[in-house]
Amino acid sequence: MIYVGIDIAKLNHFASAIDSDGVVLIEPFEFLNDNDGFYMLLSKLNSFEKNSIIIGLESTAHYGNNLVSFLVTKGFNICVLNPIQTSSLRKNKIRKTKTDKVDTLVIAKAVALMKNPRFFTLYDIALMQLKNLGRFRLKLVKHRTRTKIQLTSYVDQTFPELQYFFKSGLHQKAVYAILKEAPSASEIASMHLTHLKNLLTSNSQGRFKKEMALELRVLAQKSVGNPDKSLSIQITQSIAQIKLLDSQIDTVENEIKDIVESLDSVILSIPGIGPINGGMILGEIGDINRFSKPRKLLAFAGLDPSVYQSGNFSAKKTRMSKRGSSALRYALMNAAHNVVRNNVTFKEYYDSKRAEGRGHYNALGHCAGKLVRVIYKMLTDNVKFNLN
Repeated sequence: MIYVGIDIAKLNHFASAIDSDGVVLIEPFEFLNDNDGFYMLLSKLNSFEKNSIIIGLESTAHYGNNLVSFLVTKGFNICVLNPIQTSSLRKNKIRKTKTDKVDTLVIAKAVALMKNPRFFTLYDIALMQLKNLGRFRLKLVKHRTRTKIQLTSYVDQTFPELQYFFKSGLHQKAVYAILKEAPSASEIASMHLTHLKNLLTSNSQGRFKKEMALELRVLAQKSVGNPDKSLSIQITQSIAQIKLLDSQIDTVENEIKDIVESLDSVILSIPGIGPINGGMILGEIGDINRFSKPRKLLAFAGLDPSVYQSGNFSAKKTRMSKRGSSALRYALMNAAHNVVRNNVTFKEYYDSKRAEGRGHYNALGHCAGKLVRVIYKMLTDNVKFNLN
């Protein structure tokens, strides 16, 4: 076998190759992190049989993702190593030398020492895409939430009575349509009643009638709101941002759905878990074989109980550790909430925790832990959900 080690960097990479006896077949060389550089690497490997080559590289943020995807689509056997696997080999060297060229040989030797290497596949690339999209979606949702909070504070100053007028709150299509044209109480008060009624009716699917438009205009005329032009600008711009974020979130979610449906994962057989939560969970877990036991996956999600011990005292009840992947924990808690509503066994488990005196969030955390164990078994055995 030929073992290729690649040291990943932002702008350029280094690679070298050894055989099973440790003989250097390709001296360390540099290639750029671009199309020409990738094909330069292929030209160096062309003299060997593709099936006899195992390529290894360390997991280093996102800088190696493009190269991994490129090599997988070209049919090469790729291993992504944990840096811990190579650091021990570096420590064994008499001279404490660390350079990009030396690291390529260290990585190649680490690959040669692996007994049962697991190769990256197109499925892994799909999981990597789900992870990236899931985390990006979280950022967009948080941004939208912050913008909605800011919008509420602006409206509190220009038309404080408005948020109590609509039972469903400010953040709905009809309210945004009005505020976009008339972002202050004084402007709503001077708006033509017919136009105000049309805005309400057309943007509420007919729920808001003429009578409501009249009540709203009377309320605006009596409002103590501040007709500050600067606040009006901030309101209209905030609404524009929210609408843009809504559109971006929809685009990301549609892509997540497409990827999840193409994977046909057993996780979608769990009642209450749809493509979005399911995709986020799959993306954050990645290769399920990374976790030898369900409790390790539980710890990775930060759903394991924290430990508090001092002397002879050991706390029996502690909070979840909240370490590891916050995105996975978020998705699992959302999923647990939906599964409790859609599955009798999980509902009974939730109710039993509530009967013990635990709060809603605490009981839901226990359900999420139970869900982790179910998901672990489903993914390792590739079986659909069958818990009654």
